[in-house]
Amino acid sequence: MKRTHYSKDITPEMNGNAVIVSGWVHEIRDFGGLAFLILRDRAGLVQVTMPKKKVPKEIVDTVKSLSRESVVSIGGTVKAEAKAPHGYELIPTEIEVLSIADAPLPLDPTGKVPAELDTRLDARFMDIRSPEVTAVFTIRAHMIKAVRDFLSANGCLEIATPKIVATATEGGTALFPISYFDREAFLNQSPQLYKQMMMASGMDRVYEIGPIFRAEEHATRKHLNEATSIDVELSFATHEDAMILLENTIAYVYNHVKENCASQLKVLNIDLQVPKTPFRRVPYTEAIAIAKTSPECAHLELGDDLDTAAEHVIGETVGEHYFIVDWPTNIRAFYSQAYDERPEVCKAFDLMHPRMELSSGAQREHRVDKLTKNLEDRELNPDSFKFYLDSFRYGMPPHAGWGLGAERLLQTMLNLNNVREAVLFPRDRVRITP
Repeated sequence: MKRTHYSKDITPEMNGNAVIVSGWVHEIRDFGGLAFLILRDRAGLVQVTMPKKKVPKEIVDTVKSLSRESVVSIGGTVKAEAKAPHGYELIPTEIEVLSIADAPLPLDPTGKVPAELDTRLDARFMDIRSPEVTAVFTIRAHMIKAVRDFLSANGCLEIATPKIVATATEGGTALFPISYFDREAFLNQSPQLYKQMMMASGMDRVYEIGPIFRAEEHATRKHLNEATSIDVELSFATHEDAMILLENTIAYVYNHVKENCASQLKVLNIDLQVPKTPFRRVPYTEAIAIAKTSPECAHLELGDDLDTAAEHVIGETVGEHYFIVDWPTNIRAFYSQAYDERPEVCKAFDLMHPRMELSSGAQREHRVDKLTKNLEDRELNPDSFKFYLDSFRYGMPPHAGWGLGAERLLQTMLNLNNVREAVLFPRDRVRITP
């Protein structure tokens, strides 16, 4: 039998129509003279109702013999029923068993028997069958689409940069080395250097949505070793221009998800609130002062980076999305442009959710002499960045940009406990399968 409808495409107004649905056996209930099969597809649940006096015995017997999570196609007649999922039930006229599931199951996709996250990730193929987890990844797909639509509509061209590189993006040590024929190479930490080079090419406004790799031995609820980064770079733009595009991107994505994922948000019991723009700009010095109001952060001094505890204190105080701006130059990346009149402060920013950092960006230093000095000041060898510096020697416009963590955006939007819940198959320092 060939499927004619997903569960969500059938309506009570189709009462009496013949349809074919396909999916997994979510649950079977037998009450003697009346039996039910709950079938699950990616769109939701279908209640298949079998009054034993009206449905052929061979269909009822077949259903009763099925193990949970077996795969079936069922043809039948739609009957309006207010108490059933989507307001209808299906009275079956035929059933085709496509695959029998082994027992016992590695976990319970209904969620009635809770499973630890590690157990869920070990059997991720089955964990995703849960309506709640399916909802998360359906929303993720809409989120990425919304980002792509919004950035494209705002004049940005999508690009793809190398993921195998010869040198570190920021000169750090958090790299995954790989064997590249007769030499060593690395998995790229960020498309930063390449998207800046595109500013010299005249492409003017670009974005990329792709994987990044960081060999950091974190074991937290917000860090991954392979993540998806949403990167933007804008020519003839300041850090303020970049922040405006970023906050408007966030608002657009939230609004798109709210309008297009109502059923998924309902499954997750989330009343999504679209953040209001513009987001508050909090100078770094003010952020430090706010953090120091907590005894846990009293040790912080100007020039220190903000740790997780400080982020929480500031987030609770501000209570909504916000930017931390005007960072000390010496704790930001070498390509961040300092204020000419205040070289100790640079035009860098972080976009913060009350729970965590989402994005980092800056106006870039486009003057090759100052950029070279920045590398030397940080004890980085300019010769290692020759391919990058060369793009600045022949006409580089002022530019600014940012990188936004897709998983963190989804984690904070849906209030997920762990960032691994926002990834199909997460990679961290202990997990490399499945």
